[in-house]
Amino acid sequence: MKYYHLLLLATVLCFAACKSAVSPQDLYGKWKYTRVRNPNASPPDSVGNMTLLEQKPYIQFTDKDSLIINWDSKVLSHGTFTIYGPNIRYKEILATGLREFPFYIEKFDGKQLIFSTKGADGSEVTAIKE
Repeated sequence: MKYYHLLLLATVLCFAACKSAVSPQDLYGKWKYTRVRNPNASPPDSVGNMTLLEQKPYIQFTDKDSLIINWDSKVLSHGTFTIYGPNIRYKEILATGLREFPFYIEKFDGKQLIFSTKGADGSEVTAIKE
C-alpha cells in the first residue's frame, strides 16, 4: 500500500512539473492588455476597461529578446528577457542600472498570455496577441 501511495505521489508531481515551457519565439510580437488587476492590493484593485481602451497598453517581445511595455503611447519600461522554465526573467533597463525580476506565466495558449508579478504590489495582466 505504501508503494502505491509513493507511486501516486510521484505521478502527480511529474504532471505538475510538466507544465509546458514557452519559447521566446512563442512570445514574439505585440500583446494587447485586456485586463490588469492587483489582487494583493488592500483592497484589491484593477484597471477599468475604459482606461485600457483609451491608453492601449501592450507588451512587445522582439526577436532580439528585448521587451517593451507601452502605456498611453509611451514606453513605460524596456529591457531584455529570457525564458527559464515556465516563466519570463525580465532585466529592466533603468537610468540607475538594471533591475531583474520574474514574470510568472499563469496561462499561455498562443493567443492569450496571462502573467503576473508577486508581492504586495504585484499585478496580473491578461493580454491577447495582435
